[in-house]
Amino acid sequence: MQKFIFPVVLITLGVLVIIGGRQRADSIEGVSDTVGAKIANAWDGKGRQPDHIWYYIGGGALILAGLGLARRKK
Repeated sequence: MQKFIFPVVLITLGVLVIIGGRQRADSIEGVSDTVGAKIANAWDGKGRQPDHIWYYIGGGALILAGLGLARRKK
Protein backbone atom coordinates (compact mmCIF):
# COMPACT_ATOMS: atom_id res chain seq x y z
CA MET A 1 0.00 0.00 0.00
CA GLN A 2 2.77 2.44 0.85
CA LYS A 3 4.51 1.88 -2.45
CA PHE A 4 1.66 3.74 -4.19
CA ILE A 5 1.59 6.77 -1.89
CA PHE A 6 4.55 8.61 -3.46
CA PRO A 7 3.38 8.06 -7.08
CA VAL A 8 -0.12 9.24 -6.18
CA VAL A 9 1.35 12.35 -4.54
CA LEU A 10 3.44 13.06 -7.67
CA ILE A 11 0.47 12.60 -9.99
CA THR A 12 -1.70 14.83 -7.78
CA LEU A 13 0.96 17.55 -7.70
CA GLY A 14 1.30 17.31 -11.49
CA VAL A 15 -2.42 17.81 -11.97
CA LEU A 16 -2.40 20.77 -9.56
CA VAL A 17 0.52 22.39 -11.41
CA ILE A 18 -1.31 21.97 -14.74
CA ILE A 19 -4.45 23.50 -13.23
CA GLY A 20 -2.35 26.41 -11.94
CA GLY A 21 -0.90 26.88 -15.42
CA ARG A 22 -4.37 26.92 -16.94
CA GLN A 23 -5.51 29.53 -14.43
CA ARG A 24 -2.46 31.64 -15.26
CA ALA A 25 -3.14 31.31 -18.99
CA ASP A 26 -6.68 32.58 -18.47
CA SER A 27 -5.64 35.50 -16.25
CA ILE A 28 -4.81 39.01 -17.42
CA GLU A 29 -1.14 38.44 -16.64
CA GLY A 30 -1.12 35.26 -18.73
CA VAL A 31 -2.82 36.91 -21.69
CA SER A 32 -0.40 39.84 -21.61
CA ASP A 33 2.52 37.41 -21.33
CA THR A 34 1.27 35.50 -24.39
CA VAL A 35 0.80 38.67 -26.41
CA GLY A 36 4.22 39.98 -25.37
CA ALA A 37 5.88 36.70 -26.36
CA LYS A 38 4.16 36.73 -29.77
CA ILE A 39 5.23 40.30 -30.43
CA ALA A 40 8.81 39.61 -29.34
CA ASN A 41 8.96 36.44 -31.46
CA ALA A 42 7.70 38.34 -34.49
CA TRP A 43 10.23 41.10 -33.90
CA ASP A 44 13.46 39.11 -33.73
CA GLY A 45 12.47 35.51 -34.49
CA LYS A 46 13.64 33.99 -31.20
CA GLY A 47 11.55 31.27 -29.63
CA ARG A 48 10.01 32.65 -26.46
CA GLN A 49 7.30 30.84 -24.49
CA PRO A 50 4.79 32.30 -22.06
CA ASP A 51 5.27 31.22 -18.44
CA HIS A 52 2.16 29.03 -18.32
CA ILE A 53 3.74 26.70 -20.90
CA TRP A 54 6.41 25.84 -18.32
CA TYR A 55 3.67 25.01 -15.82
CA TYR A 56 2.24 22.53 -18.35
CA ILE A 57 5.66 20.97 -18.97
CA GLY A 58 6.43 20.68 -15.25
CA GLY A 59 3.03 19.20 -14.46
CA GLY A 60 3.37 16.68 -17.26
CA ALA A 61 6.82 15.69 -16.03
CA LEU A 62 5.48 15.13 -12.51
CA ILE A 63 2.64 12.99 -13.85
CA LEU A 64 5.03 10.91 -15.96
CA ALA A 65 7.38 10.46 -12.98
CA GLY A 66 4.46 9.33 -10.83
CA LEU A 67 3.29 6.86 -13.46
CA GLY A 68 6.84 5.56 -13.88
CA LEU A 69 7.19 4.98 -10.15
CA ALA A 70 3.80 3.29 -9.99
CA ARG A 71 4.77 0.81 -12.73
CA ARG A 72 8.19 0.06 -11.24
CA LYS A 73 8.57 -3.39 -9.74
CA LYS A 74 10.65 -4.08 -6.66
